[in-house]
Amino acid sequence: MASAAEQLASNLNFSAFAKAEDLKKRIWFTIGALLVYRLGTYIPLPGINPDAFAQAFSSQSKGVLGMFNMFAGGAVQRMAIFALGIMPYISASIIMQLMTSVIPSLEALKKEGEQGRKVINQYTRYGTVLLALVQAYGISVGLEGGHGIVSDPGMFFRISTVVTLVGGTMFLMWLGEQITARGIGNGISLIIFSGIVAGLPHAISGTLELGRTGALSTGLILAIIVLAVVVIALIVFFERAQRRLLIQYPKRQVGNRMFQGDTSHLPLKLNTSGVIPPIFASSLLLLPATVAGFSQTTNMPAWASTVLASLGHGQPLYMAFYAAMIVFFAFFYTAIVFNPKDTADQLKKHSGFIPGYRPGERTADYIDYVLTRITVVGAIYLVLVCLLPEFLISATGVPFYLGGTSLLIVVSVTLDTVAQIQGHLIAHQYEGLIKKSKLRGGKKAR
Repeated sequence: MASAAEQLASNLNFSAFAKAEDLKKRIWFTIGALLVYRLGTYIPLPGINPDAFAQAFSSQSKGVLGMFNMFAGGAVQRMAIFALGIMPYISASIIMQLMTSVIPSLEALKKEGEQGRKVINQYTRYGTVLLALVQAYGISVGLEGGHGIVSDPGMFFRISTVVTLVGGTMFLMWLGEQITARGIGNGISLIIFSGIVAGLPHAISGTLELGRTGALSTGLILAIIVLAVVVIALIVFFERAQRRLLIQYPKRQVGNRMFQGDTSHLPLKLNTSGVIPPIFASSLLLLPATVAGFSQTTNMPAWASTVLASLGHGQPLYMAFYAAMIVFFAFFYTAIVFNPKDTADQLKKHSGFIPGYRPGERTADYIDYVLTRITVVGAIYLVLVCLLPEFLISATGVPFYLGGTSLLIVVSVTLDTVAQIQGHLIAHQYEGLIKKSKLRGGKKAR
């Protein structure tokens, strides 16, 4: 079966794509949905002075707002109806994952299968609404505190802003679910992907403009391009890397027939935590600087100013904390999303075992041992990818747009989407082969 799938995957071409009508409809639906999202990032909130807000945003573009603006495709910078983006849903999903490992009732619900997942997804939606309400109200109050940003501050402005921003987030959540069901790829990931990629042309033109004015040398720009290609290849390699544990199943007798024991593999990803560690680490590190920027810095103690200056981009203390927090969250989130004991229990339930280890506790300990070792390598890989842009910014002053987190998201989503397209093409070719075999069988019968 595997060899047949590999042979079909190697024979995929444009003619097979042209015949896959369902796949083309899914791709066009995905493109149309993403265009709707991009249009929404240019519709501003009512009652906002764009010039005053742009001036206030420019002073905070290097903090948390800058990172959220990149994920929201520039909607924060324009204070559009999609300014909150899909981040409340991401936060609610992460919170629910943490709660399912802490609260026994939610953990039991997770093990119930499809019905349990539907209930957890519904709880995630409720959590998204709550988080979006809190964030939207905070944004409305913050906008009123800015000088000249809101033309008519008051309760009506706050209510309209909260309703608009929460409605925008809920629409994006619905749009992402529609892309997943009727389009191609993961809808939520593609929305974040399109927001990041949307700012890429502006970043490239800005870098070329620096080269034209002589601020950056041509050799340095070429070196950055080569380095970017190398980093992308490195991300592709590590994101697809797996440690495959051999699983064996004993011989079994059904009636008078004896079936030979089967073998399979348990794949353990090198980077099980994905992009969550860089997102958490960068958010926590940028939060103090953002809060300080909105507060009265003149009344800030000298020691606080020194600490904030040390936590700036490119500073040694910032990089040390950034690396340490990435490593911590890599292990923490891996422990949340992957439970070796549950995996060992499932293997024991289906009579599977790892050669040399007894089913049950010994198998769980071995899986945990292997997972810990590969997580060390995965955490080092995340640190290198995420700190490289910081070194480039501090050493050369290059406005490196695709940082570690955004580059990981772009490459990961691209790999996942391409894999799903190939899966649809393989399924389409299988259906074609089955139809041909049925037709031949019908002709022979006649």
